[in-house]
Amino acid sequence: MTAVVFYEKTGCATNSRQKQLLRAAGIDLQVRSLLDEPWSAERLRPFFAGRPVVEWFNRAAPAVKSGAVDPQQLSAEQALALLLAEPLLIRRPLIQWDAAHLLGFDLAALNALLPAQQQLQAAAGGSDGCSREAHGHAACQPPREN
Repeated sequence: MTAVVFYEKTGCATNSRQKQLLRAAGIDLQVRSLLDEPWSAERLRPFFAGRPVVEWFNRAAPAVKSGAVDPQQLSAEQALALLLAEPLLIRRPLIQWDAAHLLGFDLAALNALLPAQQQLQAAAGGSDGCSREAHGHAACQPPREN
């Protein structure tokens, strides 16, 4: 089976559960940090293809939750520039599977890539978004700059 590139936010409990689910299905993952990846518009754009701008954003990101960033008010160009400048805003995980580029943990899209005997089942507590009730914990905060 082809290795799948899984872009995560290191320390995210939901991303950890998603990786466990994929590995349990026999999928070999190459895990990379979404925040440390040197993104360009050309590399990021395929993950967003066919999706409305509002779906490109992590709804749990502090700037989105506070209203400082309103994805509904942004053009695709504005949104892409903002996401490149602040990768914490990108909905995660990003999954690259051969030519397929997936945004978020979309079970239907993942299952379309898997043979019948490897189909994924929804995990308890959902499979997308932050699993913590309070987003003030260190794992959901952006790294501090010195």
